[in-house]
This record gives sequence, structure tokens and C-alpha cells, in this order.
Amino acid sequence: MKALVIEEFGGPEVIHLAELADLEPAPGEVRVRVSTVVVGRTKDIATRAGRPPFAEQVPRFPHVLGSEHAGVVDAVGPGADPALIGRRVAVSAVLSCGDCRACRDRREEACSSFGLIGIHRQGSYAHSCVVPQSNVSLLPDDVPFAQAAALAGNGPVARAQLDAGHVGRGSNVLVIGAAGSLGATAASLAGFRGAHVIGVDRLSVKPGCMDGLPLLAALDGDAEDLADSIREVTDGWGVDCVIDNLGIPAVWHKYRETLADMGRIVVSGAISHEPLPMSLLPFYLHSQSLIGVRTGNRTEITALWRDVADGFRIPEAFVDARPWETVGDAHRAVEAGVSRGQAVLEVGD
Repeated sequence: MKALVIEEFGGPEVIHLAELADLEPAPGEVRVRVSTVVVGRTKDIATRAGRPPFAEQVPRFPHVLGSEHAGVVDAVGPGADPALIGRRVAVSAVLSCGDCRACRDRREEACSSFGLIGIHRQGSYAHSCVVPQSNVSLLPDDVPFAQAAALAGNGPVARAQLDAGHVGRGSNVLVIGAAGSLGATAASLAGFRGAHVIGVDRLSVKPGCMDGLPLLAALDGDAEDLADSIREVTDGWGVDCVIDNLGIPAVWHKYRETLADMGRIVVSGAISHEPLPMSLLPFYLHSQSLIGVRTGNRTEITALWRDVADGFRIPEAFVDARPWETVGDAHRAVEAGVSRGQAVLEVGD
């Protein structure tokens, strides 16, 4: 089979096409003929650059990147369900032991042996990928593969964030970086739940970048009066939940004071590594919470595909499908923060 591989760490230029041996699924595994695969900043780009997340060990070379993906099952291993052959599926990247305390509590994202397809084992920048059967979800016939990969990549963690933030109908939700892959998914899913969604992104640099999202208001994160705008949009109450995956100190200081009583700030993968100075006093005085969500677990994955069956989709403008031959350009766009929504590679014949 053909695959995009890396044989050393470096820039996008280290990714190249190679011929690899065909894969055979082991017991409990299935083989997916890959149609589309997401390009992830935290997973693919960090690993390619030599900063693999959640990994004490580095991948063995040659290594195939690629986490969440979508395609068709074309083979199953011993003990796996043969009825899956020929079925359209989306694939989660989360690998867990199934036996530790976290797994027994159905919190696989906190597994002591947590791993990811594309980092801890060979990934899906390839014609085929072998995965545990428990990682595949059947797709409705009307969900295109590019949409499916984007949903698999961001839907479960977005759902976990909204659940952690107690977001429901009528909630005021502030999404920082709403034009990005996870931000756009969280904003769309919050709108699907009936929440009042306020998107924040760099409108001064990327005008119209949030167009197409179900927003009550689109605000510029660079604006000095961001806090005043948030209060105006929420009639002075403030926001019940903030989804912040960026962790930019200048933006934090602007929105922090607008968090309502009993409000929750939920973070997953702060892109900025700058420390955020904060006072603990307001958290207890106003019954507020700061919550970290690592990723979606199997409960959230199952619930996400129920949402999809009920009609949830990421707006098409936020699914950026590209031929896999342009993988270098896709990596550069995501790394520079100029891509809109989720970059997805369409795997060639």
C-alpha cells in the first residue's frame, strides 16, 4: 500500500510518499480502507516536528501520521465482527487499556496507558489503517467522508467540553478561536443544543472567518472593548461557559471578568504555553470552575454519533478537504493558524 511517512522529525518537507507492506488486522481489529483523514495541530503537526503529545517514547521510523479518519472496512481479524466488512465507518484515535480505574469508570481519556492512533501506533495517512473494532462507528449514508473525519476528529471532545460546561438550551457560551477546527465544532454543537453562542476570533486579521456558524454574535478577540461587547450581548449577565482552547493571556484577561456566577471555563489543549496569572478568590466567591478536558471518551463518541443521526453537522465551510498530495501545504496552513475549520486530507487511489 501507499502511505505518507516520516523518517525523521522536521518541517512539512519530511513527509513523503512511500510503499509499505499491506496490513493485516490482529484479533479484535479491523482494517479500514481510508478515504479521508484529519490534519491535527496537537497530534500530527506536533509529532512530525518532534514534540509528540502524551508520549514519553518517540515513534519508530518510518512512521505514518494520521489520527481520526473515515473509510470502509475491508477486512477483520479473528474475533471481530465480519458484518462490518463493506460498512462505512468513522474511526476514533483514542487507545485505552480497558482495565485501569479510569477505564472502569468509563473515563478512557484518563487511562493510565492512554495512546493515540498516529502517535503510539501507525496512523491513517495511508491507503489502509488497522484499528481496534471498538474504535469504529458506523456512518449514516448521507454523511460524506470528509464531514465524517472532521466530526470524528473534533465532535467527541467538543461534546465533552459542552457537557463539562453544563451547556444546554438558553446557555450563554463564549467560544475562543471559533473559526478553528475544534472551536467551530464546539460552536456548531452548542448552537445545535439551543445555546446562545458568542464566537471570538481575530476578525481584524481574518474578516468573516466565523461566517456560517450559528452565532448570536461574532466578536474580535483583538478588540480592547471585548469585555464590554460580551456584557452587551448577554444583557449584562455574562457567559455561563467559556470554551478556551488557546489560552492567550491578553484574551483571558478580557473575558475573565465576564464569567457569570456559577460559570465554567473549559480548556482542551491550550495552544499558547504562556502562564495565565489568576486569582483564585473569584472562583469561590462566584461559584465558578476551571475544567480541563483531555479528549472525548467512548461515552461521548457514542453520544456524538447520536447527535449526527439527529441532524448535527459541521458547516461545510469549516471542512477544508484537500488532496493528500498537498499534505505539506495543509500542515503549513494549520501550523500558521490560517486554515479555517478542520483540514482534511482525501486519500488518493
